[in-house]
Amino acid sequence: MEPVPQGKKMVAPTVSQINAEYVTQLSNRYWAPHVKKKMTFDSKVIEDVYQKEIVKTKFAIRKIMLLEFSQYLENYLWPNYSSEVSSNAYLMSICCMVNEKFRENVPAWETFTQKPEHFPYFFKCILTASLAEENKDLTLREQTVLLVFLDHCFNSLEVDLIREQVQRLISLPMWICLLLSRLEHELKKTPKLRKFWNLIKRKEEKMDEKSAEQANQEKRFLSCLISKFHGVLKSIPLSGTESMDMVHYCERFIELMIDLEALLPTRRWFNTVLDDSHLVTQCYLSNLVQREKEGRLFCQLLEMLKFYTGFEINDQTGNALTENEMTTIHYDRITSLQRAAFAHFPELHDFALSNVAAVDTRESLVQHFGSLSPNTLHKVASYLCLLPSLPEEENTCYEKEFLLEMLVSRHERRISQIQQLNEMPLYPTEKIIWDENIVPTEYYSGEGCLALPKLNLQFLTLHDYLLRNFNLFRLESTYEIRQDVEDVISRLKPWQGEYGGVVFGGWARMAQPIVTFSIVEVAKPNIGENWPARVRADVTINLNVRYQIRTEWEALRKHDVCFLITVRPVLAYGTKFDRKQPFAEQYGLFFVRGCEIQGMLDEKGRVIEEGPEPKPKLKGDSRTYRVWLDPNQYQQDMSFSIQNGAEDVYETFNIIMRRKPKENNFKAVLETIRNLMNTECVVPDWLHDIILGYGDPGSAHYSKMPNQIATLDFNDTFLSIVHLKDSFPGYTINTTTTDTALQKPPFRITIPVQNGKGKKRKGENDDGGNEETQTLIVEPHVIPNRGPYPYNQPKRNTIQFTPTQIEAIRAGMQPGLTMVVGPPGTGKTDVAVQIISNLYHNFPEQRTLIVTHSNQALNQLFEKIMALDIDERHLLRLGHGEEELETEKDFSRYGRVNYVLARRLELLREVGRLQESLGVPGDVSYTCETAGHFYLYQVMSRWEEYLSKVKAKSGKSGDVTTVSEHFPFHKYFANAPQPIFKGQSYEEDMEIAEGCFRHINKIFTQLEEFRAFELLRSGLDRSKYLLVKEAKIIAMTCTHAALKRHDLVELGFKYDNILMEEAAQILEIETFIPLLLQNPEDGFSRLKRWIMIGDHHQLPPVIKNMAFQKYSNMEQSLFTRFVRLGVPTVDLDAQGRARASLCNLYNWRYKKLGNLPHVQILPEFCTANAGFVYDFQLINVEGFNGIGESEPNPYFYQNLAEAEYAVALFMYMRLLGYPAERISILTTYNGQKHLIRDVINQRCGSNPLIGRPNKVTTVDRFQGQQNDYIILSLVRTKAVGHLRDVRRLIVAMSRARLGLYIFARVSLFQNCFELTPAFNQLTARPLHLHIVPSEYHPTDRRNGNIPTHLTRVIKNMPELANFVYNMYMQMIQNMHQYRKQLLPPPVPQLIQEPTPVPGIENVQET
Repeated sequence: MEPVPQGKKMVAPTVSQINAEYVTQLSNRYWAPHVKKKMTFDSKVIEDVYQKEIVKTKFAIRKIMLLEFSQYLENYLWPNYSSEVSSNAYLMSICCMVNEKFRENVPAWETFTQKPEHFPYFFKCILTASLAEENKDLTLREQTVLLVFLDHCFNSLEVDLIREQVQRLISLPMWICLLLSRLEHELKKTPKLRKFWNLIKRKEEKMDEKSAEQANQEKRFLSCLISKFHGVLKSIPLSGTESMDMVHYCERFIELMIDLEALLPTRRWFNTVLDDSHLVTQCYLSNLVQREKEGRLFCQLLEMLKFYTGFEINDQTGNALTENEMTTIHYDRITSLQRAAFAHFPELHDFALSNVAAVDTRESLVQHFGSLSPNTLHKVASYLCLLPSLPEEENTCYEKEFLLEMLVSRHERRISQIQQLNEMPLYPTEKIIWDENIVPTEYYSGEGCLALPKLNLQFLTLHDYLLRNFNLFRLESTYEIRQDVEDVISRLKPWQGEYGGVVFGGWARMAQPIVTFSIVEVAKPNIGENWPARVRADVTINLNVRYQIRTEWEALRKHDVCFLITVRPVLAYGTKFDRKQPFAEQYGLFFVRGCEIQGMLDEKGRVIEEGPEPKPKLKGDSRTYRVWLDPNQYQQDMSFSIQNGAEDVYETFNIIMRRKPKENNFKAVLETIRNLMNTECVVPDWLHDIILGYGDPGSAHYSKMPNQIATLDFNDTFLSIVHLKDSFPGYTINTTTTDTALQKPPFRITIPVQNGKGKKRKGENDDGGNEETQTLIVEPHVIPNRGPYPYNQPKRNTIQFTPTQIEAIRAGMQPGLTMVVGPPGTGKTDVAVQIISNLYHNFPEQRTLIVTHSNQALNQLFEKIMALDIDERHLLRLGHGEEELETEKDFSRYGRVNYVLARRLELLREVGRLQESLGVPGDVSYTCETAGHFYLYQVMSRWEEYLSKVKAKSGKSGDVTTVSEHFPFHKYFANAPQPIFKGQSYEEDMEIAEGCFRHINKIFTQLEEFRAFELLRSGLDRSKYLLVKEAKIIAMTCTHAALKRHDLVELGFKYDNILMEEAAQILEIETFIPLLLQNPEDGFSRLKRWIMIGDHHQLPPVIKNMAFQKYSNMEQSLFTRFVRLGVPTVDLDAQGRARASLCNLYNWRYKKLGNLPHVQILPEFCTANAGFVYDFQLINVEGFNGIGESEPNPYFYQNLAEAEYAVALFMYMRLLGYPAERISILTTYNGQKHLIRDVINQRCGSNPLIGRPNKVTTVDRFQGQQNDYIILSLVRTKAVGHLRDVRRLIVAMSRARLGLYIFARVSLFQNCFELTPAFNQLTARPLHLHIVPSEYHPTDRRNGNIPTHLTRVIKNMPELANFVYNMYMQMIQNMHQYRKQLLPPPVPQLIQEPTPVPGIENVQET
């Protein structure tokens, strides 16, 4: 397909254009979903559409978009497909539609599941067409489309329909294509394979002719495709004009090869076939590689293919190969070549007798083999089973260059992957930043092929997994860096001065011209490395700027990343810059290098260290920073400048740029990933295969784990025995006591262990299940008395969990992987908090790590954890978000240290009081140590003496009066609620006495824990102790975990359980890093549980660059990947957030999402929305003055009519008495958000009667939040845009609790296939706003009842704006009247005379 030239935006068709199109007219007759009477199927229509709309327009993306959007595939192509009507045009049409669906990132294979019986025949036709000779039936461009389709098939192995067909192409029988000698060699290596091979042979002999022919075609398909590619590649000349169709075909073919090599199921047998075809060697010698412009992307793809063909993995077993194993393989190859040379080729005698290290470099191999004749080289190759043997007296048909390259590239020494990575600079340079094959522009349309790794379902090894993520993370941050560099340079306006040099015509907040730059240290390399251990430089700038900006520059902290830039402008002073021209050439941008701040220098030239001491005040405007440069980059630059006589980059810098701290942590994350790759990466055995995407996806479910726990204390999870019985439907409940008075929570439950053969999910009934596995033994137990004070009573859970929530809590308490899918409003956080609490009480020695995506989610978790029975000394929060916690308490490291120190003093005061009450002399409450002695010698002795007096003698019941009489601590407990002892029964009073002692005992155990804080003096040491020893529940964001992994591992941080909230919003790599924040113990990870809670039907992680998001699938979270792989999930199935009618707008996306009872019962859900006929409505908005959407900047969409309409509706609701904080205005684009804010500022922002809504923000930003009433603007009028992503629609529909009012161009959205379930419900109601102006908030009318007041239909935006204006004026008049009646007039406090709202005629485009 024709890629869109980079830098040009692809324009989507407008509604009016859609309606005028030939395709639309056809679709209205034949397949449009809204048309009732459709014409019968006619295959000529497909031919017609294909020739006119696709081929004739050269596969114009616009036409294909239109066809796909019109539901051509779903309603016409596939439902009517059969072998009788199949034709090339038919096949090509289906492929174009599927490819377009992948480009648009919408589900592609669902349609085919409707008539799966036709798919095998269709796929067979695709294979035949892919191998057809060019111009005979299909052009090369059409075959490129087929290659893309095949690539999508190979990348969709999780779809059963696809996998059945694709597996036949890549199984062991494909080795029939190998050279006979090579086949023998491979079968000899693995004896088991010989057995399989013979079995296959026998099976094939029994086949009938037709089946045998098809099997033959399938197993030879990829080999034939490679031969076809060779033909195309050879036909590309070295120079002259060349059809780009050939180049695109070659690029797409290499992409297909990379994808086959990068997946273990496809690679297993294919890698040998690929190696046997010598594809990589032939590509390197091709003309296309020599063509600099056309061959650039091809070369980059080829490098990736070469990397994967030599990947460090055993193809058959799938095990990663160690450094030693790779060296052994290399030595075996060289020595077998040497043996061959020694035995058969006397001219290679020197080579045969040399040691390996002397001959395994490229230069040495070329020197030894270069002098041989082509025939001799062919013989060497055939001896090594690389080529067929050369008959006597015949000359080889291969060129010498090919034969030599094949032998050399096969035997040369490879730099190991990890070594390459360690030598790689972490900062991007100008070469990568502006290379659009690697870092595409924001205009990437999803069409072209790119030299980027992809994140799919499976990975070869952990190294491959980390490497792909490393590269993508690096490139995504490079894209953001490019945007920042372009922004500051264009603001600085560098021009050429009159006498050469640079003149800056502007200024930038985030960049400053450099006054001087000098390298101050280049340290010696570490042993075994060839790059310096560190390189430091000093950068001086002049901060003659506003005070605020100066403080920002002075606030640069240690480890902040900055960029050093060299510009040499070519444009004279005052020349205008053209944004359409390439950036770097136009601005004269030569070099970009990264650096890391060490600190600012004081007047004596010393680095000012960070710490509690105030920083010295520096005089003047000149500031010098000491920075660390990247040693790898420095080494490369120096080598290059010495070898090529080039200038020294480090003497040219003239700009330093800083970045926002929040967006500037890429280097730390990259270093973390690189460190992980250098360490022995130990993932728990039970997780290893699942993370790579292999084996049984349910193998880590608790029912399959060998170490299941039979009896668990569910603590306060259940509110009553009835709640417990309701929570386990299908189970027989046996309680250990029959007395109903004793059947009170907390409960200990013994659940039959399922021995690894258990059901994957609750509810999947097993016919053979015996009675025993369905019986639960429930043991109520009493929490021991904790003391006489009211605060000693444990805090209790008050939530009545549903059976599915209980299943999620049960799974989270068992070892293994638990995945909880939580639709909107289903209590994800409550489940998470209960799991944490239950783990804390069941396993007091274990530590739990909580990871979330945002600080806000962490805060919500913490606020709920504090409401449960968890001692707050065991809570710790790492990172910068703790200041946002809406509590008095500080859970950060230093906050906890202060808490412990304050608590220590408090407890010591209690010890003092106890000492006084017992009349013991001396100062025992001075330190934790003295308190410990006091406890041992004074408290314990008294308690033991007391026990001996009051303990009941054997066979006799105890005396109730003695319990209180002899109690030694009466005086201490004098401040507790009296009387302490009830005096009614011996057992009860004895329990109270023991409770009192437990209270005292707890004081001393806590002091014993705090003793270390007396020994550790510095705040840092104390905080480290807290993190490593004291805290049991540690929380952080995923970013913090990625940044601080190195420090945590060094400290010896340990944890047993991980709970991740918002797991579907966290990047794959940021989900993986928290698994490895600790060093393995004896080579094993101590991780026992991994609980992930998220919702993959809501929005994924944010990726700014479209290419990484679409082409590389970087937005796929690990949670989503696990769901795609089929890992068992617990799907929460009852929501308590929204009205049932609002829930229907999104519950179709979930397995079975119902409502909690209170949604039908509570008054707020039962009453109607005052002033509105409906609780939700889709309101059609036509253009205002003929204008719909506008786009002042790329992707910055605005729609004035919708903005005005939304604000007018907000004002109407305020005038009816709705509180402003219960209304939020959402939109799908940033541009519209800014426009709505402007309109609010102009209309009502400063008016105290109306004010501002709770929030005006984008749908994406509002994920995870909710409000009672949502006003939503969908903005677009030309194309659906990114709302076509159903996940965004789900978030948009599920934010409102009581009312949702949507403004949109209905004709555009109702045709969109993906959105139909929601839009069918929305369009079933009137598309004009129906209001009840005289009904004020709150109302008594029940929801769904017809209003008794007069209703009014609003036809358009100006009508509502005028109506609101008149309503407002009427209200002001009424207020004036009311004031006049009151004597004397009250002093106005809040209500000032507001400025009248202008009529709609005065509206200006804001």
